[in-house]
Amino acid sequence: MMVAGKSRRGFFLTLEGPDGSGKSTAAQRLAARLADEGYDTVLTREPGGTALGEEVRQILLHAPTLDPALTTDALLFNAARAQLVAQVIVPALDRGAIVVCDRFADSTLAYQGYGSGQPLAGLRTLASFATGGLEPDLTVLLDLPVEEGLRRKGGEVNRFEIDADVAFHERVREGFLTLAAESPGRFLVVDATRPADEIDGAVSDELRRRLPVGGSISRLSEPKAHSVRMDR
Repeated sequence: MMVAGKSRRGFFLTLEGPDGSGKSTAAQRLAARLADEGYDTVLTREPGGTALGEEVRQILLHAPTLDPALTTDALLFNAARAQLVAQVIVPALDRGAIVVCDRFADSTLAYQGYGSGQPLAGLRTLASFATGGLEPDLTVLLDLPVEEGLRRKGGEVNRFEIDADVAFHERVREGFLTLAAESPGRFLVVDATRPADEIDGAVSDELRRRLPVGGSISRLSEPKAHSVRMDR
């Protein structure tokens, strides 16, 4: 793990995907399994994961009357991201933990970039500034057809989805797949229509192939079931 030229001991895994892909549930299951096996594991999410980030989350997802501009949305996502990286992710990586994050910078590129048409170059620069150049060691993309994702969600929508049509969600899905094709060494694309245990197995197998050898990943003295922290 490298960020801004500095070596990190831990391992940073993110889960991405279009709406209804099941990434939040998959992140929780994976983090719980790692903790059960004795790994020092931190589970977090975007936007959120810190006290400041959770306040920003409420503005971004649940305050339609504020009517932020598209550029404002991108800035708010990255403000929450900067706090999460500084307060939660980097300290955990420094001590050798495995960090499992539900969404990260790829979501901004997929939703604000490919979905809403904001310039990708500017979004990439903004994300790099917010994260200090930090990138995941492994990004799991849970992919599924848009219609299936929307069916799974039912009528539950946030501010971004109130006026979003199927074409928007198609652009987001294609955006994620484009990002995965551009960085095949970082991404694992998983068919999210598969049964949950098969998804869990595929992700766990890939993670174990990528974990560094040589003892840099911290393990607790005794495995503790469901000892995952959602740091904030």
